[in-house]
Amino acid sequence: MDTHFKYRAFISYSHADEQWATWLHKALETYRVPKHLVGRETEFGPVPERFAPVFRDRDELATATSLGDTLTRALEQSAFQIVICSPKAANSKWVNEEILTYKRLGREHRIFALIVGGEPGSSASPATADQECFPNALIYKMGADGQLTTEKSEPIAADARQGKDSKIDVKLKLLAGMLGVGLDELKQREARRRQRRMMWLVSASLAGMAITSALAGAAWLARNEAERERARAEAEAETARQTTRFMVDLFKVSDPSEALGNTITAREILDKGAARIEEELVGQPAIQATLMDTMGTVYTSLGLYGSAIPLVRQSLEKRKALPGDKEAAIAQSLGHLGEALALNSDYEEATKRLQDALAIQRRLHGNTHPEVARTLTGLADVMSYTGEYAKGEPYIQEALRIRRSLYVEVHADIAESIGDLGANYFQRGEFKQAEVHLREALAMQRKLHDSVHPQLAEAMNNLAWALMSLDRPDEAESLFRSTLEMKWRLFGDAHPELAAGLNNLAYALERRGDYRGAEMAYREALAMNRKLLGESHPDIANNLNNLAFVAYARGKHLEAIELLRESLSMYRRELGAENPDVATGATSLAYWLIDAGAYTEAGELLEESLAIRRKALGENSPQVASTLTVQANLLLARRRFKEARQVAAQARSILATSLPEDHWQVAMAMNAEGAALSGLGDYEKAEPLLLGSLPRLSGSPVPGLVNRGRVRLADLYTAWGRLDQASKYASN
Repeated sequence: MDTHFKYRAFISYSHADEQWATWLHKALETYRVPKHLVGRETEFGPVPERFAPVFRDRDELATATSLGDTLTRALEQSAFQIVICSPKAANSKWVNEEILTYKRLGREHRIFALIVGGEPGSSASPATADQECFPNALIYKMGADGQLTTEKSEPIAADARQGKDSKIDVKLKLLAGMLGVGLDELKQREARRRQRRMMWLVSASLAGMAITSALAGAAWLARNEAERERARAEAEAETARQTTRFMVDLFKVSDPSEALGNTITAREILDKGAARIEEELVGQPAIQATLMDTMGTVYTSLGLYGSAIPLVRQSLEKRKALPGDKEAAIAQSLGHLGEALALNSDYEEATKRLQDALAIQRRLHGNTHPEVARTLTGLADVMSYTGEYAKGEPYIQEALRIRRSLYVEVHADIAESIGDLGANYFQRGEFKQAEVHLREALAMQRKLHDSVHPQLAEAMNNLAWALMSLDRPDEAESLFRSTLEMKWRLFGDAHPELAAGLNNLAYALERRGDYRGAEMAYREALAMNRKLLGESHPDIANNLNNLAFVAYARGKHLEAIELLRESLSMYRRELGAENPDVATGATSLAYWLIDAGAYTEAGELLEESLAIRRKALGENSPQVASTLTVQANLLLARRRFKEARQVAAQARSILATSLPEDHWQVAMAMNAEGAALSGLGDYEKAEPLLLGSLPRLSGSPVPGLVNRGRVRLADLYTAWGRLDQASKYASN
């Protein structure tokens, strides 16, 4: 790429599209070009290693009369211009001026567009002109006199509107165009970057051999050990000093244009800091690694896994390359990387990273150490995410034993492990045992915290969920309300934790049949999340999903299906097509589409869900079984009873290994198997399955499941000629 430019690109946007500009700025500046492309000669010069810096002006220029020297100079010094296009941008005087200025530099072919709203070409008709997303200066070509002509141009655009390009595709399309390389070459970057990371092992081994052969004499060893300890202490002190200074400076707002009111967010501060680490700390890899690891864990805590994972990966690689004693730091980065990967649904790599961290920690510290307990807890979490709850319990039990041996009787870490054990029993459907442990965890949290504390709120919340599953919604609702009140006091009027608390309360109301109250609480949570997170986010997709279930329970089936479609589309866009949450949404939507008679679409969704879940969770996951149960219902609707029986029996067999026999999911599979046998005319085998499953279906959160079971029993007895029994189930 041309080396005489100060900036790789200049982002032009309306203030209304600032969230998109912030995301794009971060996405471009943190992108690392695949090594095999770096240096390649293209029409824009050699391909750089990093696409930074990128200029993004944050001032609306509300009172200015011209762009000014700063922006004009920045445009002149930018290799490309990216225009974020929307109806607001199309009507922005300053976006239009920036495009004109850049075109007058003779760089019309270096302008790229990102559509985030509106409709290209709408200005051709007065009726739709307000939906035009392209600014006038982008629509028409520039003449030799520096004025726009009437000849239309064809802007090179990525499209981030709903149903169009994903954020990943948007980023890669823009980068491919500006780097002058093929899009496929960037999409394959991960596959081409796997084979590395071994040379440091060889170097470390050779260094160790050289030191061993060189060291002779006890006095020499002692003298040098003292010197090493002194050097290590000084290095650690310097790392701590510089790390502290960097983090403090990070939260200083030196640019007045960024400090107007509360317009600068923690996310913006973090993004800025992540970009600064490599720029300002060149030659200090230990400090870089520490900061990358620290900021990566902050991103993880905010749910920003796409930002967290690359930072912690960089920290890990830098720590591996450091000289001297580095295993403890490597284990720390491995653990943090494993935790972020697990939350991002990359379970296979997460498990490997956590196991590697655990092996190092056991070797360094033995089997009784806080870090060992933390990593065991992380491995248990992965087992929870993949549905392998029984495999997760030994990790939790060992972590609990370690913590009880290390601390006094009442300790936050002990309470955490007891709560983890209760959650594990809850996930396995053993709700009474779950209640015992969750009550113990809550009692310990009450001893640790007087009245208001996030961990106390979490413990109350977890117990409430167990009580819901024990069909004690009144007790659960009381706990949910107490938790919500505590969160108001902790977090103020608007916070993701508040939205989550509202969501939980809404679920309790829904289970009590208070659908109006549930809908109000769900909508309040949705509005809060939209205010905090924007229009598209996994948490918002979850809110839409919950609203859909309430609508369905109220008989608004078409509205429910559309809400679930919107939720599923958002999950795909935000999490990627292979995320397990996408599979969950696809399975739920398929279940309702079966009742609507949309069998073809339902079948496609179920195949999608099975493929995702089998790949991510394994063939024998309970989540795979739940999708198989819905698939059996589809086969029943299509009167393919033999296939339905086989699929339902397979689902029941899988569920029996991870859930208790009286769990509603087991009952749902049993009910489908009974209905299939009834369809095949084998009434004697069908009857005990249908009768046995019916009382257990009442614990299901799925609307109408009990009624479906009664209808199937009535159909069985009608076909069997036992009309008195048929009327008993048909009449209720």
